[in-house]
Amino acid sequence: MGRVIAIANQKGGVGKTTTAINLGASLADQDMWTLVIDCDPQANTTSGLGVAKDPSRRHLYHSMLMDVPLGDLIIPGPIEGLHIIPSDKNLIGANLELINNPQREYILRQRIEPIRERFNYILLDCPPALDLLNLNGLVAADSVLIPIQSEYFALEGVSQLLDTLIRIRRSHNPKLAIEGILLTMFDERTNLSHQVRQDLRDFFGDQVFNTIIPRNVRLAEAPSHGKPVTMYDPECRGARSYEELAKEVMRNDQKGAGKGT
Repeated sequence: MGRVIAIANQKGGVGKTTTAINLGASLADQDMWTLVIDCDPQANTTSGLGVAKDPSRRHLYHSMLMDVPLGDLIIPGPIEGLHIIPSDKNLIGANLELINNPQREYILRQRIEPIRERFNYILLDCPPALDLLNLNGLVAADSVLIPIQSEYFALEGVSQLLDTLIRIRRSHNPKLAIEGILLTMFDERTNLSHQVRQDLRDFFGDQVFNTIIPRNVRLAEAPSHGKPVTMYDPECRGARSYEELAKEVMRNDQKGAGKGT
């Protein structure tokens, strides 16, 4: 049965979508059957994997609000073994339309259950907000991967998210683990990046991934071509970093779910 990993941080611009796209592609390159579910109404993961906008296409909204099985929404990704369930701007309506549903926090978990056994990994790209869509992702997940940018407010943001995870464990998902904290947009030329890395490791210890994602032009360019960076420029530093991250996630899986609780 596949592991479900939510990629989440309530702060925007920290590399969640970049990580969902490129970790998914790198896991598929390691012969892991991988599904990326775009849970963000901005649908950047959808377009970043080359899925063009199509008003007639069904997407995650149709499963969460209209009971369409997730299996009917799966689209093959740009590389073998990688699949996606697309999003659309209309998904934002789920935050209001599900509010009176007594099972509102568990909808995504219920939808995922019938397809879990089809994949080694299911990655959830969660929106940058502490809303009902984000909550559904965290309740559905076995673990959460937290990307954070190498900047001054990084520790404050991740501490707030960990407080949220504690509340979710108590109320909705007691088995939710920390897959790991991922340092992104790392600029090795600046003292600030190195200080943030050291502060994170001092505070969170082995919950921080060994892999660091650098600031990389090719990594930033790849989504505009609808490709993971491993297809766009497989030799660049960004591609190699996500390949290392995939291997680290797989090693963690062999040891047990996540880097810590």
